[in-house]
Amino acid sequence: MTDSYTLGSRCLDGPKVMASGTALIYDEEMTSHKLLWDDPECAIEVPERLSVSYDQLKHYSLVERCVEVPVREATEEEITLVHSPEYLEFIKSTQTMNIEELRNASKKYNAVFFNTKSYRCAKLAAGGVLQLVDSVMSGEVRNGMALVRPPGHHSQRNESNGFCLFNNVAIAAEYAKKKYNLQRVLIVDWDIHHGQGIQYIFEEDPSVLYFSWHRYQHQEFWPNLRESEYDAIGKGKGTGFNINVPWNKVGMGNADYIAVFLHVLLPIAFEFNPELVLVSSGYDSAIGDPEGCMCATPECFSHLTHFLMQLANGKCCIVLEGGYHLRSLSESICMTVKTLLGDPLPQLHGDMTPCLSAVESIHNVRAAHKPYWKCLACSDAAVVQNASTKREVNGTVLTSAKTNKEVEIETNRFLDSHMKSIHVPVPPANTAAAVSESNTRLLPNGVLVCNDTVELGETEAILSDFHVQLVKGANILSSLGHLLNLLNKVLQKQVHNGIVESPDISTSSVVVLKHSINFGLNRLLDIVLGDADRNYLHEEGKILSIRISEKEMPDLPASIISLNFNEDLQRDNSFLYALLRLILPLAYSYQPELTIITLGPNSKLSVGSIAMMIRLLQSLANGRIITVIQDTEYKYMESIAEALMNLNRPGIVPYAPISKEMILAVEERRHKLQEEWKLLQCSVG
Repeated sequence: MTDSYTLGSRCLDGPKVMASGTALIYDEEMTSHKLLWDDPECAIEVPERLSVSYDQLKHYSLVERCVEVPVREATEEEITLVHSPEYLEFIKSTQTMNIEELRNASKKYNAVFFNTKSYRCAKLAAGGVLQLVDSVMSGEVRNGMALVRPPGHHSQRNESNGFCLFNNVAIAAEYAKKKYNLQRVLIVDWDIHHGQGIQYIFEEDPSVLYFSWHRYQHQEFWPNLRESEYDAIGKGKGTGFNINVPWNKVGMGNADYIAVFLHVLLPIAFEFNPELVLVSSGYDSAIGDPEGCMCATPECFSHLTHFLMQLANGKCCIVLEGGYHLRSLSESICMTVKTLLGDPLPQLHGDMTPCLSAVESIHNVRAAHKPYWKCLACSDAAVVQNASTKREVNGTVLTSAKTNKEVEIETNRFLDSHMKSIHVPVPPANTAAAVSESNTRLLPNGVLVCNDTVELGETEAILSDFHVQLVKGANILSSLGHLLNLLNKVLQKQVHNGIVESPDISTSSVVVLKHSINFGLNRLLDIVLGDADRNYLHEEGKILSIRISEKEMPDLPASIISLNFNEDLQRDNSFLYALLRLILPLAYSYQPELTIITLGPNSKLSVGSIAMMIRLLQSLANGRIITVIQDTEYKYMESIAEALMNLNRPGIVPYAPISKEMILAVEERRHKLQEEWKLLQCSVG
């Protein structure tokens, strides 16, 4: 039997035009900024940070898949959007200094070096980021990454600091606000050092939401600032728009980073509703870095990037900051770019249990920002005064006894095997559909419509093996044949994901679950929306079932997580609250190998809510999702297909208050489940 495919097409309004492609900013000239004398503090900021990363992108054939955007210098007018004219003139004067003058100039600042090429490189770095912003905001590309140096997030209005000359991301934010009349810009700083330069520049500006996690250790880690603490939340009109998450111990890993995104950043970011996302992307927060001493593996940055791509209609600009373990840096950059390109995400490495210190930091941040954000209305008011890290031996925070060289060798050895284990091939096709011929018109361009089926006898044999009681009818058997054919393609990784129309979703979803288990999968995430009455399978540990419905189901097995929100379920923000507080942490704790979403009648969810759930869940199971839709619910088909294809559309309406009843319902379930599902933990005591 041969497969037959057709391309989905739009017949009503013609194809929708939208930005596509990922920009890459790189210019080898920026490697000419280098240290000319011995300085152990500055020695780690080497030109190879750029060249090695670019070479690794070429190794994975990612450069050729990106849109290479030429770099230009930032103008003096653009630089002085953030920096003073006097500071600009000083940096400009380094072009004509001799080496002794350069050394003396560098000593004026904390952890900074200059050579005669530094001014030119700093203008290229800032200008390259502005080129990226223009490419994204104009719709020439969808998103992009700027590989630039010197970095920028420590630089202040009148001061170089921490290897940073011009504050590239801050300049880009002001530039975007001015040129494109933006009212809301989100800056996410996942560098392991606090970007105090960005904080100082925007701490009174409510049009810029600045988020930073950073190694802090109760003010014992550079830059050793009291204003890096969780209660530094902005000033004046900007109060509540500065979010600091201080890490008070080393060794933070994937679960800690995911937890702070789910419980702090994403709820606030969706409420803020940015028009552009800028990332101060420092990879010294990755495994093996001598500065960070953290444990996040490269694929973690894929997941963080994927989350941010769901904001601002996908307008996401990622800008290199720190990162000093060359192998860890380059692999993490490659994982970030692969995600921007829309490749399947690898499963996260390690146990999904955040450490106590991370939960304490999350708790304190939520408490500090509770008065300013509706999404944090349920946060515990009291902060943790006596943090667990203050109770360690002699009141100090313990660090690794290994030397930097030993850590480097160990990390390289780990990455040699780890990067092979997380490699996820890009399937030949992204999204396939098994839908009625009349509904193919609802599918976006690029969806593969599967017209083939497994043989009738094969379908009946499979159903007999599953002990499924079918409503006798040729249309149901035919539908199941199409379903099984499409499911096989997803399981065999010929297709990334799929959408199936069914006259009997109860039978269809059970068939998907049983066939997937027989195929050898051991963790299936089963999400049922609306009225989809069916028998639930008892496969110990192999299925995590979540039912979301207006209708109470008193006879459900205890193992089924049931969410009944009545009229609140229809409100986008209410569902988003449940998604971020409950559903996504559960899913990340479980780490499924396949996600099955069954959409029945009377789901009461908006098109945008369902699409957002699908886009967020694509970070799991290597993006493998099977969506089974009741044939009467075809109004959802277009938006679901677009979500599966990673086509960003405005999906969630501007933030509105969530009812107290809704919050209590979600929090009650979260408290009951958090002992078993650790990523649900976000408070202490």
